[in-house]
Amino acid sequence: MVNSSIPARRWLYAALILVIAGQACTISLFNPPGNPATATPERIIATNTPYPAAQVTFVVTIPEALQPGETIAVLVLDEVTGLPLRPTQYTLSPRDATTYSGAIPVMVNSVIKYRYVRVIGSTQIAEDTTYGGAIRYRLHNVATSTEVQDIVADWTDKITGRPASSILGQIYNADSRSPIPNILVTAGGIQFITDSQGRFELTGLPIGVHQLVAYSMDGLHLPFQQGARVEEGKATLVDLYMTPTRLVNVTFRVSVPEDTVPGVPVRIAGNILQLGNTFADLQGGVNVVTDRMPIMALQSDGRYTYTLGLPVGAHIQYKYTLGDGYWNAEHDAQGKWVLRDFIVPAEDVTLDDHVQTWLVSKESGPILFEVSIPSVTPAADIIYIQFNIFGWTEPIPMWPLGIVSGSTRWAYQLYSPLNFYGSFSYRYCRNGQCGSADDNQTVGISPAGRQTTTSLLGQDLVDSVNSWKWFENPETLPLVGSAITPRAVGFVAGVEYQSTFRPNFSYYAWQTFANTKAIGANLAVLTPSWSVSSISPLRFATQPGQDPLWIDTAIMVSQARDNGLNPVLFPTPHFPPSTDTSVSASTQFWRNAPRDASWWQSWFTRYRAFLVNYADLAAQSGAQSIILGGEWVTPSLPGGLLPDGTPSNVPADAEAQWRGIIAEVRNHFKGQVLWALPYDKSTIMSPVNFLRDVDGIYLLWSVPIATSSTATKTDYVNEAGRLLDNEIAPLVSLLGNKPVIIAASYPAAGDAASGCVANGAGGCLDFNALSRPNADIPSVPLSLQAQADIYEALLSAVNVRPWVSGFVSRGYFMPVALQDKSTSINSKPAANVLWYWYPRMLGIIR
Repeated sequence: MVNSSIPARRWLYAALILVIAGQACTISLFNPPGNPATATPERIIATNTPYPAAQVTFVVTIPEALQPGETIAVLVLDEVTGLPLRPTQYTLSPRDATTYSGAIPVMVNSVIKYRYVRVIGSTQIAEDTTYGGAIRYRLHNVATSTEVQDIVADWTDKITGRPASSILGQIYNADSRSPIPNILVTAGGIQFITDSQGRFELTGLPIGVHQLVAYSMDGLHLPFQQGARVEEGKATLVDLYMTPTRLVNVTFRVSVPEDTVPGVPVRIAGNILQLGNTFADLQGGVNVVTDRMPIMALQSDGRYTYTLGLPVGAHIQYKYTLGDGYWNAEHDAQGKWVLRDFIVPAEDVTLDDHVQTWLVSKESGPILFEVSIPSVTPAADIIYIQFNIFGWTEPIPMWPLGIVSGSTRWAYQLYSPLNFYGSFSYRYCRNGQCGSADDNQTVGISPAGRQTTTSLLGQDLVDSVNSWKWFENPETLPLVGSAITPRAVGFVAGVEYQSTFRPNFSYYAWQTFANTKAIGANLAVLTPSWSVSSISPLRFATQPGQDPLWIDTAIMVSQARDNGLNPVLFPTPHFPPSTDTSVSASTQFWRNAPRDASWWQSWFTRYRAFLVNYADLAAQSGAQSIILGGEWVTPSLPGGLLPDGTPSNVPADAEAQWRGIIAEVRNHFKGQVLWALPYDKSTIMSPVNFLRDVDGIYLLWSVPIATSSTATKTDYVNEAGRLLDNEIAPLVSLLGNKPVIIAASYPAAGDAASGCVANGAGGCLDFNALSRPNADIPSVPLSLQAQADIYEALLSAVNVRPWVSGFVSRGYFMPVALQDKSTSINSKPAANVLWYWYPRMLGIIR
């Protein structure tokens, strides 16, 4: 790191003006059009215009009386800055030993987010659920002055074991009576995202009356709120109806401080999906993601503007930022956080704003970070910077300078919050994937990072990234020409994307689909998920931040189609991480599940809802096919076995259950239904009866094709051919010659062809353990050549067997190119193999 001079800063500013002004248009994931029917002339208002306030009295019942010196407080939370980063605390007064209350003024028609804490001196003890889960927040829609009645189930430091029950229901559009997906429902601080049928489950609620709130994360439906009584021993069943609202054009127009680096991107961070809110708890306590925020346009007068359609009546909280809701966000003249509020009016409107300062304190000057990067960095990559004061936060995109003095450089000026004296850490990474695509100086999830110190005067720090982890010197291997027979119409050549999801992945989806098309593929297999948050009782639903929301998957289907690919959905559950690299997460899940009669009923009910949810999404978004099955459902199939070969105790009606699920999926989706059949051992077991109900087989192929340690690529071809002829062809014939697609998954690791990558303890690694963002396993040797040879061998075997209907590469890591040990082929020599084979198999090149 080198400190640079003031003249260097001047040329840097000039470079930024030229480069940023010339950048291509940016992508906004959530930008609904304005309502074309709106003809009312727009109003111009400033968001410091006061709105009417209501008096909200919070009344809370706690599990037991407080100890001397303890108090109860309500925290009003700010999800734009970050839930734990800017709470406002209001101390409540006792009504009796277990009831406390207090009133605060709140803007009418706003939606506030809050939770309760027990205060002991300077320590806050948070409330949690009856099953020990964290409470993100409760919701209240402020229509008028009112009293809000709440019940605290438990505290994080105590278990009171009070009785609990649940609220179950569905949410419908009040006008069309159709179910609404992607609605956040909450009561007692427990949250649930509705599925395609509008269903929700709020379990573990203390007995009593709770405030039930349904909130549209994009604001397209007005909030619904009512009291709901929870009684011991039975679930409360409710149907809710939410009123849809229309869009008007809202123009944000802002002037920025004179010390703003000229031309840099100014973004709008806000409390709804369209303004970058993920409704997830991300790194360092932030909740909004820079890559999902709208970027404003610089005008000739120096102001910035952005227009988007927003729903009438929605409560919008927002701020202007050069980073996210925490880093480089606007502050007032006293250095305090700014969070603007307004209610979207019924006509088009312009919001005329001014940022007073980006700085928190004049006692700490801004820091300009400048970094040069290796020449091998892909041209489409974006360089990010990540900061660490109290923990690593979400990475922020830097500003491109182009080529300066022979090297590609990026810059970022940090203004705030730097209201402290001392050092802090930072690091650089590619495409926002810190922890996976790192500067080799700061590798991993929790590195020490580069160090710098705040200062009264502004600083210029000049760094160099000498090499990137997993992209030090990208390898290319020679391709071997082959006589390739063009396949019949209908042959598919595709890529399946890794099921790991983070909210910033979406920004790179378009480029991923373009790259997939560029290797000659015609099929894009998306793997949207739900997550298991509890095994017993089974909780299985969308978890924001870990699973794509409905809109995320719908947009990716559209983007794949726009790139000339046929999109396919392969719903893939996320299980709690395995603590053993030789055991998959799904294997550990099945080991720990009670698997008694009531648990199995819960499993089939929830898994049916999971598949129907994505069948509906496939139908509404225009996906070509949906894939059911997968290795994780094997214990639930007729005669089910656990991975160790012991019986899973699956119910006798398992076949009827699965046939019913397939039939219901078909009722919701009229496209092709495939079954994902695992094939990782030398023999294959299949539920033949209900496989007759699907349209084809998606064969999850990771079977050994090396019969000895000295096996050659020719041996691989021969063994793959033998397995196809002796194991797969008879199954295809038994099923009436249904189409079969080979979906291959092999890591770029030594011994991958044997089907067993040694774990160093006498066993084999689960291949997923080698995927990012998991930590590297140093004992496993990297072998890009092995992966490329495997793909070439498999394609050679498929080439002479016309009954095989397609080939797919599994595990593609969407956000960034890495030449790592994972099954992803992104920018590896194996991708070049597909680039050679796919167009020729499809007859595009002859």
